[in-house]
Amino acid sequence: KRSLAAAARPSWKLLGLAGMAGVAATGVVVARNRRAQRDVEPGELRERLHERLAAIDAEQPPRPAEPAP
Repeated sequence: KRSLAAAARPSWKLLGLAGMAGVAATGVVVARNRRAQRDVEPGELRERLHERLAAIDAEQPPRPAEPAP
């Protein structure tokens, strides 16, 4: 007979299967994100990056030059 405590404990097989399912799901998410990144043309990607950089530069006030030591 199994005790009540032993029956309530998950088996190592179930924990292993749950871990493998988690790893597989993470792999699917990563692959989907990478595929979306590859669909962008290099020129379009470069243009987006330049726009983001210009927006960041516009938001930040210029820093004063630090004096030389």
